[in-house]
Amino acid sequence: MFYLAIDVLGTIAFAISGVLVAMDKKLDMFGVFIIAFVTAIGGGTLRDVLIGNTPVVWMRDYTYLIVVLCSVVLAVIFVNQLKYLRKTLFLFDTIGIGLFTMVGIEKGLAAELTPVMCIALGTMTASFGGVIRDILCNEIPVIFRKEIYATACILGGASYFLLQKLPFQATYAYVGAILVIIVIRVLAVKFKISLPNIYR
Repeated sequence: MFYLAIDVLGTIAFAISGVLVAMDKKLDMFGVFIIAFVTAIGGGTLRDVLIGNTPVVWMRDYTYLIVVLCSVVLAVIFVNQLKYLRKTLFLFDTIGIGLFTMVGIEKGLAAELTPVMCIALGTMTASFGGVIRDILCNEIPVIFRKEIYATACILGGASYFLLQKLPFQATYAYVGAILVIIVIRVLAVKFKISLPNIYR
C-alpha cells in the first residue's frame, strides 16, 4: 500500500506539471490531457518495457488513467491558484522525480536487478516522462540542459542503498532517498549549481 501511494502521488505530481506546461503552450483540452498523460506515464512505460513487465501497468490498472484524468481536471479548474504559487511547475516536477525514482528502483529490485541497474531504471522512470513532455512541447528537455536533474535521481538512488545498510526500517530509507533527491534539486536550482557544459 505504501509503494502504491508513492506511485500515485508521483503520477499526480507529473500530471500536474504536464498540465502547466501544456497550458503555457496554449494547447486545447485534448492536448493538455495528452501532455499530462505522457508526462505521468512515459517513464514508467519505458521502465516496464525494459524489464519485460508487459502489458505495461497503466494498461492493466485503470487507476492510473483515473488519477491522471482527475489531476488534469483539478489542475485546470485551479490553474489560477496554481500560477500564484511561485515556481509551481518546478515544485511538482521535483516532487515527481523524487517519487518516481524510488518507484523505478523498487521495480528493479522486484526484477532482481543489481543496485546499479536499479538506479538506472529509477532515473529513467523519473526522467523520461519529462523528456517526452518537453519534446512534444518543442522544448529542450530539462535532463539535457545544465540543470541538476538526472544527477539528483542517481545520487538519491545511491543514498537509498546506503541508507538500507543502516539500522533503519526500509520505509525510512525509502522516504530518506526521496528527500535527498528533492533537496539536491532544490539546492542546485537555488544556488545555480550545474554540471559543466562541453564546448568545442
